[in-house]
Amino acid sequence: MEQTVRRIDMKHILNIATVAGLLAMVVCTVIGFQMGIFRSQESFQQFIMQCGMFGSLIFVAFQAVQVVIPILPGSLGCVVGILAFGPVWGFVFNYIGICLGSVLAFLLAKRYGQDFVMKVTNPKQYEKYNGWLNKGKRFERFFTAAIVLPVAPDDFLCFLAGLTDMSLKKFTIIIILGKPLALLMYSFALTYGIQAILRFF
Repeated sequence: MEQTVRRIDMKHILNIATVAGLLAMVVCTVIGFQMGIFRSQESFQQFIMQCGMFGSLIFVAFQAVQVVIPILPGSLGCVVGILAFGPVWGFVFNYIGICLGSVLAFLLAKRYGQDFVMKVTNPKQYEKYNGWLNKGKRFERFFTAAIVLPVAPDDFLCFLAGLTDMSLKKFTIIIILGKPLALLMYSFALTYGIQAILRFF
């Protein structure tokens, strides 16, 4: 029994968590439709308001975990935030959750090292970007640009940053100052897109 447990590495644990999270989301979605929660955006927002602060805390926690364990595409999580809380508070809660998750990914990589990062991330992504690990200040500039204008897998790069000499303070500053622009772009684009879809139907 003990040997079997030892064979289950972090990658398997995260895969199981991802599948479990997806199944939980499917079950919650089905139940939500049956209860009429997802009948319209207004009914969804009304349900969230009934949950009070508990609902917003759960969403922030979900977005934080989402950075480390990708249960759903990140952009889909942003959509949920906007639908549930509106463009302003949706942005705020997305921002807080994603920043917390980014710092968590960085700290996990710092604590457990390269082997951990290779197990919990996509091997192809790691091979593609690990050349930046020895580029010092160039990596910091590249990382900052990727966070401000997300043209690269920024969640993965948070893990990669944890393998460099970058300090937690510098990393946190980059995340806090760099994330708002990308999230604002997502929020505005998704808000207009959602409104257009709702008008179409």
